[in-house]
Amino acid sequence: MFDAQVQESDIKEAVSQLVNKYESDDFSFGIFNIANGYQFLTKPAYQTSLSIYLKNSTKKRISASALETLSIIAYKQPISKSQVEQIRGVNCDYAVQKLLEKEIIEIKGKADTVGRPILYGTNDKFLEYFGISALSDLPQPKDFATVDNEIGETKE
Repeated sequence: MFDAQVQESDIKEAVSQLVNKYESDDFSFGIFNIANGYQFLTKPAYQTSLSIYLKNSTKKRISASALETLSIIAYKQPISKSQVEQIRGVNCDYAVQKLLEKEIIEIKGKADTVGRPILYGTNDKFLEYFGISALSDLPQPKDFATVDNEIGETKE
């Protein structure tokens, strides 16, 4: 629609000026870098007052089983549903379906293994939902493979 060529540096400068403008105490919101983009969000100092006012959250809550499934997908992506089920130890058809409906995860392709299972991963809506800019902002889990002590073994 627009054929104008705008330099990336000009855009970054304009965004920087807007960020500085809304840092003023005159505004209850600011511009924050989220999910590889920018959003107007309520400043932390106003969040409590706003949540009391709104009472009902507009975000649909994620069940504990879906959150567990989502965390496995986020840390191990791309991953098949059978691999998630192997880690969780239970069927996760319903949790995966709900996460797909909420558009927090998406199909990333198919594995090159027997049966070509679908691979799942997170997307920008996941980053936005949790208020992070990149997957590297996720809390770093302890090494999943390391076991401190097996039952019946003695530590040396």
